[in-house]
Amino acid sequence: MYYYLILYFLVGILQDFLLTLNWRFIAKEKAIPAAIFSFIVTITSMLVLYNIITQLDKERSIVTIITYALGVGVGTILGIKTKISLKK
Repeated sequence: MYYYLILYFLVGILQDFLLTLNWRFIAKEKAIPAAIFSFIVTITSMLVLYNIITQLDKERSIVTIITYALGVGVGTILGIKTKISLKK
């Protein structure tokens, strides 16, 4: 019934996890991984925004946006805590 909320929460986690990793790669001047993550994050963001605007009614959209934002917060925490690096 509310499967879409779980989906938006998980997509929010994925999106901000990748965004946080993207910023880490930018800070380390690793252009290729940063560009790849930037592309994925942009596509994900635009698809979510498009879907919320076109597919959901007014009442479900607010709850979905809040659920998505909670996922984004969790994704930030995971992105910061994850130890991922590319060796030169």
